[in-house]
Amino acid sequence: MKTRIAKTKEKCRCGWAVNDPLMQVYHDEEWGVPERDSRALWEKLMLDGFQAGLSWITILRKREAFRRAFRGFDPKVIAKFSERDVARLLQDAGIIRSRAKIEATIGNAKAYLAMEAAGEDFSAFVWGMVGGKPVRKIRRKMTDIPAKTPLSEQMSAELKKRGFKFVGPVIVYAWMQAVGLVDDHIVDCFRYTKAGR
Repeated sequence: MKTRIAKTKEKCRCGWAVNDPLMQVYHDEEWGVPERDSRALWEKLMLDGFQAGLSWITILRKREAFRRAFRGFDPKVIAKFSERDVARLLQDAGIIRSRAKIEATIGNAKAYLAMEAAGEDFSAFVWGMVGGKPVRKIRRKMTDIPAKTPLSEQMSAELKKRGFKFVGPVIVYAWMQAVGLVDDHIVDCFRYTKAGR
């Protein structure tokens, strides 16, 4: 990950988003924007699980193929996937063909639905853990951003208690950044929001 801020056509961006147009659009329009929809939050968590050991650009380039392969990331549909579906997904070159990650996604759909059946809304659960609004810190450079935090460790533990897999504290922190639970834009980035606003 680059540790600089880059100016691109009058915009300063976080260094990780500089070198690829797709990453620039993702950074400018999506990363760090508070997501409140439960299904969308769950989809992004699943994609971050698939990222484990890979770069985000790999997942971003395959995101539409993932959405097709996983039937729009509808937990009700995915929870019913059979071994035949697993075999189909393992043959799909458009996605990351990891049996462990595929099976974890199916299991995570069941965990999501179990929360719902117990009256626990996924969005309310995750936003409740940050007090209902994004956590904002002052990050002057990329090296100021941690890979995990005590809050991501707590979130990870709570998700695991509910049966989720591929939700370690590093994966969870990347997801928290992506869905706006935390705002980790560098202070010079045009997307930076001052703490307390």
